[in-house]
Amino acid sequence: MFCTPLRQRKMKSLSVIIPALNEERYIGDTLQWLQSAVLTWNTVQPDSSVEIVVVDNDSTDRTAELARSYDAKVISEPVRNISRARNSGARNAQGEAFLFLDADTKVPADLLKRIAEELQNDDCAGGAVAVQHLPASALLRIYVWCWKIFGRLLGMAQGAAQFSRRDMFEKLGGYDEGIYMGEDVDFFWRIKKDASRSGKTTSYIQDIQVVPSPRRWDQWPLWKTLIYTNPFFIAPLQRWKRAWHGWYKNVSR
Repeated sequence: MFCTPLRQRKMKSLSVIIPALNEERYIGDTLQWLQSAVLTWNTVQPDSSVEIVVVDNDSTDRTAELARSYDAKVISEPVRNISRARNSGARNAQGEAFLFLDADTKVPADLLKRIAEELQNDDCAGGAVAVQHLPASALLRIYVWCWKIFGRLLGMAQGAAQFSRRDMFEKLGGYDEGIYMGEDVDFFWRIKKDASRSGKTTSYIQDIQVVPSPRRWDQWPLWKTLIYTNPFFIAPLQRWKRAWHGWYKNVSR
């Protein structure tokens, strides 16, 4: 679904916010891919600006150092919680809109351009970009594909690449810091709900995709991964921090 281009205005600034906990193996590649997207943005929107904000979520490796080497603005959030890290990034960002991007994610060169095109419509409150998961297991790939279809039917959108206008983000109070799994789905649902009430729209960009690392999918035996990624298992336990320690151990949540 795309936001209908009714009332349009050019975007002046966008902040890309990347929460990162011990991401030295991935943050460099992510920022390299993102630099290509910034170059495309600058070509089509030369009078607009993009800032990249990396939120170092109490890393013990070279995450912050590597991020600075790519000219990213690095801020510190000592409490390890991805919602809190995203919210801290937003508080320190300057853009009129935010893109929340996972630290291990490859992005297409026209990602920022496509998001700007959606947000040029004044009625578009925010949205998400389609995600392509590539686990090693063929069965898991089929499983991911099935849940992707089911998720679209339920209006779900994951947080590897979610975007929002600043005023909508602030109105909603950002991400729910009491949720330890599925906070991205919760945030997207809340944007959709508020947009519907206020006569606005949301966007789900499907003509391009972002590709996160499959590391979480591949770290466990198949049966355990199937359980921990099942929304019916996630829903009743999403506010219990200890339940997700293994799934997010040493990664950015």
